[in-house]
Amino acid sequence: MEPTLKKNYKEKVVPALMEEFGYTNKMQVPRLEKIVLSQGVGAAVSDKKLVQYAVEEMTTIAGQMAVMTKSKKDVSNFKLRKGMPIGARVTLRGERMYEFMERLFVSALPRVRDFQGVKQGFDGRGNLTMGIKEQIIFPEIEIDKVNRIAGMDITFVTNANTDKESKALLKAFGMPLKK
Repeated sequence: MEPTLKKNYKEKVVPALMEEFGYTNKMQVPRLEKIVLSQGVGAAVSDKKLVQYAVEEMTTIAGQMAVMTKSKKDVSNFKLRKGMPIGARVTLRGERMYEFMERLFVSALPRVRDFQGVKQGFDGRGNLTMGIKEQIIFPEIEIDKVNRIAGMDITFVTNANTDKESKALLKAFGMPLKK
């Protein structure tokens, strides 16, 4: 079965954006290419198991196997050596991407205390990165089994040429952006 947001994109978002930006072809309309979830675990320098917990939680949240990220260089101030595990990351594409986005908008973001909307952190190339302070906002995470509260970054990568096009695309998907 096709995810609701994917169906919505084809039926409503594409025609709306074609009209708004004056595109002549459906292929000109910006698309969401991938969603990247990443989490840095700074305390992993002293306790290696923390990264493993982060990978397991990230896998549960995304519904796809997360990978461990490793440091690229030595940083003596942080007692960090090249190749040490320091975080977790997962890239979602296709159906899983739309399913995750729907869960994020419908069930996770409304659970954030004093939620005012997603801060508009566009990068100038049509991509948006948002930070989440606690992974426990996702209903898949059981609070009793959480080892430690940790945040994560969620990056929405689009093929839009400008931030204005990307903002219109994400708003059409139903992302609650701050004014």
